[in-house]
Amino acid sequence: MRPLALSVPLAATLFAGVCSAALSAPDGWKPLLEPEELFALLEADSGIRVVHVSGNFEAGHIPGSVHAPYASWRGPPRNPGALRSPEAFGELVRSLGIAADTPVVVVHSGANATDMGTAARVYWTLRSLGLEDLALVNGGFAAWVAADLPVSTEPVSVTPSDFVAQWSENWRVSTDEIEALVDSGGASLVDARPQNFFEGRFWTIARPGTIPGATNLTFEDWFEGSRMRTAQEVTEIAAARGHEASLTVSFCNTGHWAAINWFALSEVAGVPNTRLYAESMAEWTAAGRPLDNAPFRITVYWKQTRDWIEGIF
Repeated sequence: MRPLALSVPLAATLFAGVCSAALSAPDGWKPLLEPEELFALLEADSGIRVVHVSGNFEAGHIPGSVHAPYASWRGPPRNPGALRSPEAFGELVRSLGIAADTPVVVVHSGANATDMGTAARVYWTLRSLGLEDLALVNGGFAAWVAADLPVSTEPVSVTPSDFVAQWSENWRVSTDEIEALVDSGGASLVDARPQNFFEGRFWTIARPGTIPGATNLTFEDWFEGSRMRTAQEVTEIAAARGHEASLTVSFCNTGHWAAINWFALSEVAGVPNTRLYAESMAEWTAAGRPLDNAPFRITVYWKQTRDWIEGIF
């Protein structure tokens, strides 16, 4: 069995984060904001930074917001879930005028449930970089527009901050750690992909199948249409599933859908010690690691056996 070296207990970090947030977050702040709630917060507090990560920013955005396309938060095409360096992330955050104590709202286009993964992944990245007062807009920019709230097409410029990235591993599990967890069975591994991916009947960037011992909790379960269910409903779904393990790890193909599961479980439902396998199946399958639900295993075995028999006779 490989030794598993995880960082300090997450509970202490969450407690410290809650105490800090209580001192600096605006009244009414919470991880998942409805558009009207965000509008009221912006009316009352000009220090909030709104960051659009998808959609056609020039065509319309929340007034005063800045643009940081999702691609600038992601890894290379062969492994999109791979992390950029803390220095690169820090430079990006500084360019957005975000300081260590800035409340930040991440906004996606809101085209569908999948699109919320862009905001959730950026939220997770900002959390890991040391920012505490973070939120997403339920339904994204589309929900903001549907609520008939102000929209701007004016360009936005901000003064760069002096933010210094303080990367934390408290919300992440690496590939080496996943290998150890598979060997030990020491975690609840949760596949966030749709069922056909989990069952190995469909695949894209990664080989078909899932990480050994994983169960399936698709990101779609948290939604009604393009909007996430209420905090109470999310908490009820999480509770009904049960999380007896001391560690819960969410993964998908590239850490996109998995970020939605992480957000729902960790930030909304408050499931302790929930982490993201950022690189997910794209990295796990790259080196031929074992899989459950991998198709063609019986077919391949029969072909190898048949070739061996034909070789004898």
